[in-house]
Amino acid sequence: MLYGIAAATASFLLAALLAPLLRAPALRLGAVERRRRRCRRRRPLPLSGGIAVVAATGLVAGAGEWTGVVPLGPAVGALLAAGAGVALLGLAADVWRLRRRWQAAGTAVAAACVVPYEETGPAAGALAVAWIVLVALAFQGLDHADGLAGAVGVVTAFGLAVCAGAELLDGLAVLLCALAAALAGFLPHNWAPARTGLGASGALSAGFVLAAAAVFTRAGHGAGHGAGHEAGHGVGSTAAVLFALAAPAVADVALVLLSRRLAGRHPLRPATDHLAHRLRRLGLTARGAALLPAVGTFGSVLVGVLVHTGRLGGNAVLWVAGVAIVGVLGLVRVGRPYASRRRRRASRGVRAAAAPAPLRAVVGTPAGDGFPRPASAEPRILAGQRGIARKERIRVESA
Repeated sequence: MLYGIAAATASFLLAALLAPLLRAPALRLGAVERRRRRCRRRRPLPLSGGIAVVAATGLVAGAGEWTGVVPLGPAVGALLAAGAGVALLGLAADVWRLRRRWQAAGTAVAAACVVPYEETGPAAGALAVAWIVLVALAFQGLDHADGLAGAVGVVTAFGLAVCAGAELLDGLAVLLCALAAALAGFLPHNWAPARTGLGASGALSAGFVLAAAAVFTRAGHGAGHGAGHEAGHGVGSTAAVLFALAAPAVADVALVLLSRRLAGRHPLRPATDHLAHRLRRLGLTARGAALLPAVGTFGSVLVGVLVHTGRLGGNAVLWVAGVAIVGVLGLVRVGRPYASRRRRRASRGVRAAAAPAPLRAVVGTPAGDGFPRPASAEPRILAGQRGIARKERIRVESA
């Protein structure tokens, strides 16, 4: 108990200290992302938070293993090493812009190395690998807004730590507490307006560790006495609990895929169609768009914890699924994230038609079909000469 508090405090302070210190190296490496700020300009956001979170979590959890106070065990140690490997893969994606398929493939290899096949069996183990990859990529998708991935990750990690403690998985509980505290220490630097981002290195590895820890907890892996079999966790109840623990991230993926399918777009083509983007279009502030999904995460994780510990029946997860479905269907038509090129040209033509006469001479007037007619070179030259003459007149008058 005391070591858990000390580990969480140390992880919090390390992440809070490392996140701003690693901003300059991230800028030099080119691990940046461009997001709109209050001035509506896209400015580079250094993605140093992911490395800070991974380093703080690994150092604190490794200190418990090295000192022998809370041994992680071989299974949790392998999970920590695999999470570090996924973090390096995400760092490569931040620097060199790796395609999403390579990130998914690398995450699948890491997941295949840590899934407890002795407890799950080959078929369920393959499904577990697919689930870990899905959740990891879903958490990476949550990093589209300031503070969203960090807030959701903190709540999910603490909930999973409670589940691991209920299964007497002390090493896994310490690892999850360290991860939750590291995300909490990083969150003030990522809260809107963000000064540093989580990036693929942090979001992908955090989602990987959380999803794999959920599989470990349901299987009772590492407890040493087959807790998963003694608890009688069936496939259906396990799937329900896993969904409840990752419902907001899964809902964001479903929202994106459904909206892009209805618009006829490629599912991997980026756009401003994620959960926080829709909430912003409804009038929420940047902080509100991150806080509302975090509150929903708390509710879904609470249901998952209560179902896992036997305080609620498995049917309670249906309420979580119902809320997620209603939210996805309600947000899928919010805003126009896929403005077509023809619509943008038409809107430019309308703006040109409403502009004053000197501006229309430069931009061009709309044709009968609504599209702007290209302006000739002569009006542009005349407009430029008038501007030069006006500047010269102002200079002479001021002198």
